[in-house]
Amino acid sequence: MTEVTVEYAGEYYPLDAGSTFHVGRQGDLELDDNLFLHRNFLEITNTDGLWWLANVGARLTATVTDSSGGVNAWLAPGARLPIVFEQTTVVFTAGPTTYEFTIHATGSAFRIAPREVANGGQSTIGHVPLTASQKLLILALAEPVLRREGTGTSEIPSSAKAAERLGWTSTRFNRKLDNVCDKFDRIGVQGMRGGQGRLATNRRARLVEHVVSSRLVTREDLALLDAEAGGEEGAARS
Repeated sequence: MTEVTVEYAGEYYPLDAGSTFHVGRQGDLELDDNLFLHRNFLEITNTDGLWWLANVGARLTATVTDSSGGVNAWLAPGARLPIVFEQTTVVFTAGPTTYEFTIHATGSAFRIAPREVANGGQSTIGHVPLTASQKLLILALAEPVLRREGTGTSEIPSSAKAAERLGWTSTRFNRKLDNVCDKFDRIGVQGMRGGQGRLATNRRARLVEHVVSSRLVTREDLALLDAEAGGEEGAARS
C-alpha cells in the first residue's frame, strides 16, 4: 500500500490508512488562528486502497499540482481528487494569508515526465504571452511566497504595497492587474474575474496560487523585480 506523509513548515505527519487526516484551524494539521480559515477545510482519507484529498469547507478553494507544475487542478468545496503523484503541492488562501503544504506518496502509480524548456529568449505563461511589466506585476504579488523557504504561510501584499514595490502608481498597477487576470480568465483559470461578492484580494490570491503552484514564476525570476525597483529609484533621482 502507498504510504503518505504530509509536510508543512518543516514538520512531517505520517498518515494512517485507517483514519482521516484533517487540515484547518483545528485538526491533525492545525494551522494558525485565522478566522478566514475553516476549522475543518481539507481531509485526506484512504478508500479502497486509494488516497483522496477532499475539500470539506464551504467557501475556500485550493490549488493542487504535481511537483513539476505540469498538472494543476482547482479543488472547490465538495470536490475531491485522488493522490496519484509522488509529490503533490497544495496551496490555498484564507484572507490575506497563503498556505502551502506538500503530500509525499511512496510507490505512487503515476509519474510526470520532465518538461522540456525552450531557450528562445521568449516565454509564455499558461500559453498566454505576457509583457515584461505584466510579469513584474505577478512577481510583486508572489514575492513573499517565492522568498519563503519551503512550505508554510506567507502574506499576499495589497495592491498599494505591490505598486510601491515596483515604483508604480496604484492606477497603473490596478489597470495592469485587470489585464493580467483577463488573460488568465480567457484560458480557463478559475477565480480570475472579479464581480459581486468577489473582492480584489481574492483575485490577487488566486493569481498567486496559480503562478506559484504551476511553477510559472520561480525565485530566480525575482532578480527582474529587484532590477525594476532599482531602475525606478534611479529614474526618480534623475
